[in-house]
Amino acid sequence: MEQEQLRTMILQAHKNRFATKKFDPTQPIDEKDWTAILESARLSPSSFGYEPWKFLVIENKEMKNDLKSIAWGAVNSLEGADKFVIALAKKDIVYNSPHVQHIVKDILGLPYSETSPQSQFFKKFQESDFKLTDKSSLFNWAVKQTYIPLANMMTTASFLGVDSCPIEGFNIDLVEKYLSEKGLIDLKEVGVAYMVGFGHRAMDVPIKKRQAIEEIVEIIK
Repeated sequence: MEQEQLRTMILQAHKNRFATKKFDPTQPIDEKDWTAILESARLSPSSFGYEPWKFLVIENKEMKNDLKSIAWGAVNSLEGADKFVIALAKKDIVYNSPHVQHIVKDILGLPYSETSPQSQFFKKFQESDFKLTDKSSLFNWAVKQTYIPLANMMTTASFLGVDSCPIEGFNIDLVEKYLSEKGLIDLKEVGVAYMVGFGHRAMDVPIKKRQAIEEIVEIIK
């Protein structure tokens, strides 16, 4: 494939992606496409490679109906999208937290030590560089990481002809309480970051309106 053709395909995927407000419930996503979309989330980068996330794929119809009353921005996706995802961000991710130790030992295959250069560098980054010194700032930092796989999933979906809708329109306290009561999350360990629906649109793609490149990019020489 020529480079110019590849560039055109990339930009067209971004132009075709939009926050789909109406999905066709009769059009399922090809399972191989859905696997690729989820894989794009799994392969996403994160700060220090610590992957402070988890994704709940909600297929249960009763749960979808329950969520409608506490997630006003998700109603269209809950009713029409083939796949519905709730992204979770992990809490209290610090240099010696159980999750970090798990990543280092079980995923990276390295010995873990609180005094290792990696551990101490991460500790300095959080405490001195980014001032992540309380539960709120630590959680917000983790939430920001989860938006990287969100972007990758939506872009991958668009390449594959699948539509999506990112969602922040919900009562976070009620949604977290609901998921906790269902036994799906431990609120001491994770919190909800966002929701996102995937499926096939039942509407026209609107004209994408964005600021000019000159307004958002300043080149410093």
